[in-house]
Order: sequence, then C-alpha cells, then structure tokens
Amino acid sequence: MGSAVPDLDFTFPALDSDLFRKPTQDDLSVRRPSIHAPRFLMLYGSLRERSYSRLLTYEAARLLTALGGDVKIFDPTGLPLPDGAPDTHPKVQELRQLAEWSEGMVWCSPERHGAMTGILKAQIDWIPLSVGAVRPTQGKTLAVMEVSGGSQSFNAVNQMRVLGRWMRMITIPNQSSVAKAFNEFTEDGRMKPSAFYDRVVDVMEELFKFTLLTRDVSPFLVDRYSERKEDAEALSRRVNQRAI
Repeated sequence: MGSAVPDLDFTFPALDSDLFRKPTQDDLSVRRPSIHAPRFLMLYGSLRERSYSRLLTYEAARLLTALGGDVKIFDPTGLPLPDGAPDTHPKVQELRQLAEWSEGMVWCSPERHGAMTGILKAQIDWIPLSVGAVRPTQGKTLAVMEVSGGSQSFNAVNQMRVLGRWMRMITIPNQSSVAKAFNEFTEDGRMKPSAFYDRVVDVMEELFKFTLLTRDVSPFLVDRYSERKEDAEALSRRVNQRAI
C-alpha cells in the first residue's frame, strides 16, 4: 500500500486558472477522422553509392507503403550545410515543404565515430521549430533507425531520440539498430530475412499505428498551458497598444 496523501493546500497562487484546462475523453474524440493515407517523410544519413542507411530506409518505405502510407524519401545530395546558404536554397525549400507535408517521419543514420552523421543532423537542422504560426514537426510521429559496420550499437538512435524530443515530435518506443549492415543486404540492395528485418517490420507497424492514433488530435496533445499564457499576454499587449 502507498503512504497516505498528505494534507496539501490545493490552492494555486501561481496559476492562471482561466488558462488551466482539465483534459477530458471528449477532447480526443474526432468527429471527422482523416481518410487520406498517412503521410511519411524518410530521411537518411549517407551519400555513399552503396549506402546502407539508404537501403534500410528503402526497406522501411516499402513496408509503410504496403501498410497503406503515402511515402516520400528526401535525397540529401546537394543540401548545403546549415548557415552555408540562404534558406531559399532549392534543396532547403524541398526539405521544409516535405516536413510540413508529412504526418510522421523516419530518421535513419549510420553510426560514425559513435554518433549520427553530420549529413543526417544537417537535414534536421534545416527544419525550423516554427515558420510563422506553423510548426513543421510538432506533434508528428517519429521512428529512428541506425546501421553500423560493427557490433550492435544504439548511440545514433539515442541521439536522434533527443533531437526528436527537441523538435517536439512523438517518438515511438520501438527502434531499429542493424549491426554489421554489410552482411544484411543482398547484392541488389534488398534486406535479407533476419531478426533485424523483423524488427524493422515491427517499427514500421508501430509508427503507422501511432500516426493513425495521433494525427487528428496532435494539436490538442501539444497544446500547452505556458503557450496559452504567452498567447494571452501577447493579445493583451496588442489590445493595450491599440487603446493608446
């Protein structure tokens, strides 16, 4: 048994009660659920001719398509380094438009020097947290995967999880890490049957389900007290300025 609840003072002197909202089950009800195919953007982190992160991304894309998804894969070739070109660069604009279009993402990177690659990180760095009133990644689902040339590691996926949280995404619990990736693909680039492949199937199924579950209610899920308070204060300042 737990300890008894202490005799707490349930007053909230620091809280703006007008902006404090108690969630209900009705808030998660969707009157008109989306009927279009869930939209997924895939990012990979290598430009090598035989890139295992790209091959793994292709396998994941096939699975999401088979599940009923609408899938687009961004080719990072030609994407400039962050701050190395204006954000009007065609590749930057392509990436940002795809990020805004998507409802879920898959990030796949090789592990290099114990970390994700700069190629993958540069893509994420070009996606802003906000563009005016639009937040391209907030509330969207995310799955993370990595490939390595040696024994199985989780450094890259762990880093990508941190980034997913920073980008305010719903990062699913499952993940994929493919060890000795050079042994896991055929000459024509298809993944061989293995426990690694089965995990990729698991991850894509889970991403698809989480996307169906959250895409219509993500604005509610990421609605925050602190931001409602900020918006109310900004509105008050604008009204007061007009009255001067």
